[in-house]
Amino acid sequence: MGQKVSPIGFRIGITEDWRSRWYANDKKDFSRYLLEDQKLRKHIKKNYGFSNIPKIEIERTREKVNIILHTARPGLIIGRKGANVDKLRQELTKFVGDRAVNLEIKEVVRPQVNAQLVAENIAEQLLKRANFRRTMKKSIDTTMAEGALGIKIQLSGRLAGAEMARTESSGRGKVPLQTLDAHIAYGFATAFTTYGAIGVKVWMYLGKYNEEVVSDATNAKKAKVSKKTARKNPRDGYTRK
Repeated sequence: MGQKVSPIGFRIGITEDWRSRWYANDKKDFSRYLLEDQKLRKHIKKNYGFSNIPKIEIERTREKVNIILHTARPGLIIGRKGANVDKLRQELTKFVGDRAVNLEIKEVVRPQVNAQLVAENIAEQLLKRANFRRTMKKSIDTTMAEGALGIKIQLSGRLAGAEMARTESSGRGKVPLQTLDAHIAYGFATAFTTYGAIGVKVWMYLGKYNEEVVSDATNAKKAKVSKKTARKNPRDGYTRK
């Protein structure tokens, strides 16, 4: 079997931007910043995961730490008159030491085409003992109805409480994982059920970079229908129709 590589890590530095953006002067600073980033993300996901946060970006300067939260429910984080934002800022200041913390909240306009949110939604349904095949089919139908070009969902574990763990997958459309120019959204979540942990993986194909037919941003482009050209046979030099 081929080794399965994360589509995000495979494209980092090529077509995908880094999730943490900072520079360390020496090895001690690097290890400290890396540990701080891990603690910040863990704290936010643990205490504010109910607001559907698929991505957390961290930027560092000499004076401050800028944390960008992508969320489908920004009202829950902001709170009444920004009360929750001030509380969260105070909590995160404990992890970064002497630097000031700046919070920036961005709304995920279309959560149906965000792979991480879809994976977390499936995991939540499995915790409620929903039928896993029906849950997968419903998620696929919703995502494809939003205009995605392809989706693949994979569940692993003791599905439906079976004695032996297994892997079930379902999909629709195309998901070109090896094409670096293809915008593949990837999400992973774990459902800790009473009969064991079930892993949920979701891959989505949204189109080529800068030419996405669907996006969770507000500036999504319309789909373009390309006409199929005749295929050329390289051996005989003529066009095959």
